[in-house]
Amino acid sequence: MLTIDGLVGTLDLEPVGPDRYRAGNAEAGHGVIFGGQLLAQAIVAGLAGHDHKRVKTVHTVFARSGRPDAPVEISVDRMHDGRAFASSTVTIGQGERLCSRSLVLLSSDEPDFIRHADPAPDAPGPGDAAPADDDEGAWQVRIAGDVDINDPEAVGPADLDVWTRFVGAPDDPAVDQALLAFATDGFLIATAMRPHAGVGQAQAHVTVSTGVVSHTLTFHEPA
Repeated sequence: MLTIDGLVGTLDLEPVGPDRYRAGNAEAGHGVIFGGQLLAQAIVAGLAGHDHKRVKTVHTVFARSGRPDAPVEISVDRMHDGRAFASSTVTIGQGERLCSRSLVLLSSDEPDFIRHADPAPDAPGPGDAAPADDDEGAWQVRIAGDVDINDPEAVGPADLDVWTRFVGAPDDPAVDQALLAFATDGFLIATAMRPHAGVGQAQAHVTVSTGVVSHTLTFHEPA
């Protein structure tokens, strides 16, 4: 079972050189490194040395799978570091095997000049949603509307509203962003499968070969 210490431990990057790090892996099953972990590590690595900035957008391409029994090697290429914005490329691999590459855009905390965004969905609260099967560990998940993402016959739109939290996580803005990114990667395949009868997430890595090949995430600060 995934523990909060094990998960947060993957975000404790060990410096091995200038803008170079080594980190461990969280066991998420299926014999490969979970893509959400690579997203989370890219965010923490991109934030290193930018104490007064937060990640605004991260775009990641997952080139190859990684082995959970070997540490990952992380390199950061700082493209720009200004007063308001910074940007870096974060590459994660194992030996000669490149696993992922991320473009990370960071921004300073400044008052809004203008603001616009889509309204939040009108979804039932977490108290009105049934816990997921593995809800008792460090990563707690409740899917709004009690949608069964594992049922191949449960057809619906390619939208999914999810409540999630990490019990015992430290109060740290960088960890907050990293854990949110970690969580988002767990529902992309199930959401894409929803409109199609006869397929469901329970078949992934069993009878259907699935994988997230790219992922873009934008963080929106509450008003």
